[in-house]
Amino acid sequence: MSSENETGTGGAEGAPPEQLAFIRESVRNAKVPRAKPRTWRGAALAKELPVARVLVDKGVLHLDRYFDYAVPEELDADAQPGVRVRVRFGAGRHRVREGRREGGGLIGGFLVERRAESDYSGPLAALAQVVSPEPVLSEELLGLARAVADRYAGSLADVLQLAVPPRSARAEQRPSPAPLPPPGAPEAGSWARYERGAAFLEALASGESPRAVWNALPGPEWSEELARAVAATLASGRGALVVVPDGRAASRVDAALTALLGEGRHALLTADAGPEKRYREWLAVRRGSVRAVVGTRAAMFAPVRELGLVALWDDGDDSHSEQHAPQPHAREVLLLRAAQDKCGFLLGSWGCTVEAAQLVESGWARPLVAGREQVRRVAPLVRTVGDVDLARDEAARAARLPTLAWQVARDGLRHGPVLVQVPRRGYVPRMACAQCRAPARCRHCAGPLEARDGGALWCGWCGREEGAWHCPECGSYRWRAQVVGARRTAEELGRAFPAVPVRTSGREHVLDTVPGTPALIVSTPGAEPVAEGGYAAALLLDGWAMLGRPDLRAGEDALRRWIAAAALVRPQGVGGTVAVVAEPTLRPVQALVRWDPVGHAVRELAERAELGFPPVSRMAAVSGPAEAVAAFLGSAELPREAEVLGPVPVPGTVAGRPRRPGAPPPGEHWERALVRVPPGSGAALASALKAAQAARMARGTGGRGGGTSEPVWLRIDPPDIG
Repeated sequence: MSSENETGTGGAEGAPPEQLAFIRESVRNAKVPRAKPRTWRGAALAKELPVARVLVDKGVLHLDRYFDYAVPEELDADAQPGVRVRVRFGAGRHRVREGRREGGGLIGGFLVERRAESDYSGPLAALAQVVSPEPVLSEELLGLARAVADRYAGSLADVLQLAVPPRSARAEQRPSPAPLPPPGAPEAGSWARYERGAAFLEALASGESPRAVWNALPGPEWSEELARAVAATLASGRGALVVVPDGRAASRVDAALTALLGEGRHALLTADAGPEKRYREWLAVRRGSVRAVVGTRAAMFAPVRELGLVALWDDGDDSHSEQHAPQPHAREVLLLRAAQDKCGFLLGSWGCTVEAAQLVESGWARPLVAGREQVRRVAPLVRTVGDVDLARDEAARAARLPTLAWQVARDGLRHGPVLVQVPRRGYVPRMACAQCRAPARCRHCAGPLEARDGGALWCGWCGREEGAWHCPECGSYRWRAQVVGARRTAEELGRAFPAVPVRTSGREHVLDTVPGTPALIVSTPGAEPVAEGGYAAALLLDGWAMLGRPDLRAGEDALRRWIAAAALVRPQGVGGTVAVVAEPTLRPVQALVRWDPVGHAVRELAERAELGFPPVSRMAAVSGPAEAVAAFLGSAELPREAEVLGPVPVPGTVAGRPRRPGAPPPGEHWERALVRVPPGSGAALASALKAAQAARMARGTGGRGGGTSEPVWLRIDPPDIG
């Protein structure tokens, strides 16, 4: 035994009394180390509502339910509905001490509800830790997440991972600013160009909840028009949510809202902001400090209070489709929010998807369009170059630029920049027959042939050189590029216009804006920068490649991408011209010439209804090894009216390239079956598939966490059905 006044034999031997006193005082003032989360053995339980219903973060379908835990008295104050907690999960009945379950690994979750008693008759494990007393999961958000999980045959935990951003302790410690009073109702502005535009804003400002499908006029005014719709909603004392495809579009709407309303009235939720800043903005929305949100697809779950309007821009963009389970689409999530919160709905785009046309045809939403005279005043002139023109055009064969397109570019460069849209990035092209355009295939492995330096043909799969290729369809020995990338096109245009600067915008480097001086801007679809004052002209090259994709949405998607590029061109009255290289008689090309995306979508919808294709029907894709797919479909209790299409082989994944959702790992061969049901049976289909997948996971024969080499990949409403 030793006392404080005795001199020990350690490092403090011989130290003066002042130093010993300093050491003792430091020890007394030191913070007690936080113990690791434990099971609170022997701790008293909360006197009121001692049972916590917890959603554990286990994104597997057979555990997609709530679990009851006991609430220790020490955690009673902080363990409120909506907070993050940690619990021990996986302890069985054999691990019971003093009437309480113990053991199991620590796992995160959300406290959903406090109850007086549990439906479970056995002993309960206790909450291990309240991660933060900040409530992040409201009843409204929980209800929305459950609706999304049920619609897409997914788990609630997976949806909440998309809906609630990761925690930042530093952001939680900062208080959010006080909410600002509602602004005044905005003027109609450029909304007056639409037949019911002013009335739409007035309805929002008066507290009503109009639903509209908005076919925006070409030009940059769309961001300001969205900002005015948000301002009108805020004027009524309600909140607004705007979801856009990418960060560039979000920045434009953010700037428009700031110019119209000033700082502090809206939050910008994008991945570019960083985890801490984004969580701080999300908390400001959750706490009610901010009533308006602009962001990319993750913002579709933003917890806006008293929601009065949800708006989505360009719903046909692939970015709106979430790639993480259960892969919801932003349009469908916002439709669920509009129905759940009984708020206004605005679906806007320069084009028009089949789903948007269906909303109008069903009467759920009203069209918000401009008159034909107004469209003609602001749209550019569209000219076409068909296959006949290309066949007899020496300039096209030599430089891949038809004479008409070359003239349009030359005339446009006299007055400003010219946009050139090519349907893919990169340099190395895939080859096809110049006569019949049949894809050039390797004689050894049937892989695609590519052109390398020196003009030789090489196989993209086996790497063999093809020295004497000829087309097996027509016998021609001449070949051409199937699709030439942006860099290759930029080099060709640089040789055709040596005195003009050429810039590219694509995946590696996306330009936001370009000056209004003469220049050639070569861009892939979706990466077109905005030109100051608009482009003088635009060239839409290789249209046949976009239209020839083996996909149900090929025509719709090509028209949407063309209109998005043409909308950046100056009006016809000031010389704006667009040249599209595609067969003029095709329906999407004619819709572009007439600037009638709505008419094209209506006709596509009629054909889908006749053939029973989405969105008229509901569809699910089931992919995996052939035996696993057959076993899954055999065990699923599908609705009586369900129709199984297939299975068919799934294209393989090339080693070294990104794996697409639903594609097999490199070297494996998968099959895919489509399950189709008529309208009104979509919920039954999702429920049946979810139950079959949950049973499969519970048996340990597939899926996430199943520990098997034969998973079954499930997706409701697949965007690509071939």
